[in-house]
Amino acid sequence: MTKMLRLLGNLIRRENSPAKVLVGSRNYADFASEASFDIKKCDLHRLEEGPATSTILTREDGLKYYHTMQLIRRMELKADQLYKQKIIRGFCHLYDGQEACCVGIEVAIKPTDHLITAYRSHGYSYTRGVSVKKILAELTGRRGGCAKGRGGSMHMYGNNFYGGNGIVGAQVPLGAGIALACKYFEKDELCVSLYGDGAANQGQIFETYNMAMLWKLPCIFICENNRYGMGTSVERAAASTDYYKRGDYIPGLRVDGMDILCVREATKFAADHCRSGKGPILMELQTYRYHGHSMSDPGVSYRTREEIQEVRSKSDPITMLKERMLNNNLSNVEELKEIDANVRQEVEEGAQFATTDPEPPLEELAHNIYCNDAAFDVRGTNPWIKYKSVS
Repeated sequence: MTKMLRLLGNLIRRENSPAKVLVGSRNYADFASEASFDIKKCDLHRLEEGPATSTILTREDGLKYYHTMQLIRRMELKADQLYKQKIIRGFCHLYDGQEACCVGIEVAIKPTDHLITAYRSHGYSYTRGVSVKKILAELTGRRGGCAKGRGGSMHMYGNNFYGGNGIVGAQVPLGAGIALACKYFEKDELCVSLYGDGAANQGQIFETYNMAMLWKLPCIFICENNRYGMGTSVERAAASTDYYKRGDYIPGLRVDGMDILCVREATKFAADHCRSGKGPILMELQTYRYHGHSMSDPGVSYRTREEIQEVRSKSDPITMLKERMLNNNLSNVEELKEIDANVRQEVEEGAQFATTDPEPPLEELAHNIYCNDAAFDVRGTNPWIKYKSVS
């Protein structure tokens, strides 16, 4: 009897095993390959027509966008933790809440295109190809950072990525210069030049608009309007908060910056505009930051915790994408949880590297001031201390 029961059990297991495999593969095959979505219409300035108001999201793209946005979110939360532990020092401006902007822009341009931004740059560093390890190591001032530990939070660089700049608004004319180089050398390339609502009132930005329009430069000017500058709401800082109209003769778009599909389609439209030789275009991305202006700003003295929570609950960019994918059978909860687990592991490994990698030696303090230049002496804190600059 015992032997018969054992044989019967083995038979049942053998019969059930293939069925489990078939069910698993059938569930995977049952996912939709793509879905169509209506997206918010952009407000237009000096444009007869704007970006599409409907678009297609493929399952492959959706999973990629979700992974990238989750990784940036986790990386910023890890930076918050490391800063509070006093492992990250100095300035640190976090990007959580605005992930749809950097990811939506990147997937709509080419790797050969150029991008320059302000000091809230960690997300763009990642989308431009800098690894989590190098970003976190730069934040902690380690040798393995993307600027070899000498740049910190505000000065990160990568291929066709020019920072991370600490001077408010100064990256905008630099971006126009990059666009001028693209046009001068007759390359089918453009430059995305980003700034925040707090920098939007800087005079140098309007000078740049003028030159860019006169010279028809292939430049997308993007104002990331996260509603607050340094402790000040946009309404208190600007007589006009229609930032997409600020370019005057430059055409403009106002975009829902919390929706990655809106950002993607608007950036595609803007890139086509620039590549066609029509000159610059201006985009305002209406977004929101969850942290304060920087880590030294608690972020709740000029806005309420309830306001932040309301934005999180109603228009979080990651939650919005997740719900679209789940509701349209592009993925399931288990698959997205697996992505979340992989993201957490990657960020933890990056943090481990960023806290154990050695700091750069003092004698390298003046290295890399110039590129491909002969070595020269650099004076230190007094005339008797000299450092050698090596390219």
